[in-house]
Amino acid sequence: MAEPHHHHHDHDHDHDHAHHHAAPGNALRSAAVLTVAFALVEALGGWWTGSLALLSDAGHMVTDGAALALSAIAAWMAQRPPSERHSYGLGRAEVFAALANAGTMLVIVLGLGYEAVVRLNEPTPVNGGAAALIAAVGLALNLWVMRRLHGHDMNTRAARLHVVGDVLGSVAALGAGALVALTGWTRADPVASLAICVLIALSSWHLLRESLHALMEGVPQGLSVEAIGGEMARIDGVLSVHDLHVWTLSGSRTALSAHVVVRNIGLWERTRQELQTRLHERFGIDHVTLQPESTTRPLVRR
Repeated sequence: MAEPHHHHHDHDHDHDHAHHHAAPGNALRSAAVLTVAFALVEALGGWWTGSLALLSDAGHMVTDGAALALSAIAAWMAQRPPSERHSYGLGRAEVFAALANAGTMLVIVLGLGYEAVVRLNEPTPVNGGAAALIAAVGLALNLWVMRRLHGHDMNTRAARLHVVGDVLGSVAALGAGALVALTGWTRADPVASLAICVLIALSSWHLLRESLHALMEGVPQGLSVEAIGGEMARIDGVLSVHDLHVWTLSGSRTALSAHVVVRNIGLWERTRQELQTRLHERFGIDHVTLQPESTTRPLVRR
């Protein structure tokens, strides 16, 4: 007969994460409303001044307002507690929102880039002074919104990327309006727009790759499975670690599961606590699933 082989399955779930999303969710809602409201003002200003820069920036801001609303919805969904059908909760909605927003920004950049090339070839008359004034108000609003979006999760970073695009668009419209008013050189705006498109495209592409990586349950950026396993193996009483997996659970939460071979299964509770503390302090990982294994092997008598 076989001697029993000890196995324990321990979970350390972080159920306190809901409040971390509350503030970003409120900021995202405010940002969405203000962005769409000013986009309407900017569209009217573009029509009045004849500034295609303002009109295109207004269209950009409307799209960004929708993206911010999507991020706000995702942040709200991430607050929902785990359920019978969604045992991890709905935090992954933040990753989907980041993916959608990054993809949308790339489409917007392509549109703005094409428009800038057209305007380089066919410059139009612009009331530069009025356009610059409206752009300055938009810049102040966008800077205020960007300051409120201070979270570091993937969803908030994606939303902030859109606002950064609005800030750069406002800077371009402001600079171009002032340059047109002073010199009459109407090609200033499309030149600035092309440069900004390149910067936004690089950031969007980076975020798109990161969100796709998260959806494929890849190891989060900045973390190494080898380094994490080595750190875990340095805990007193741990002989080795195998079947180690690390993945993105939501926009701001990382999960880990592993089998841990221990010297003394009777001291597992103390070892588990030390492992969880080390994983939190060194790598910021709080959602941990660990299964201990003793060094003894079953003896089979024939």
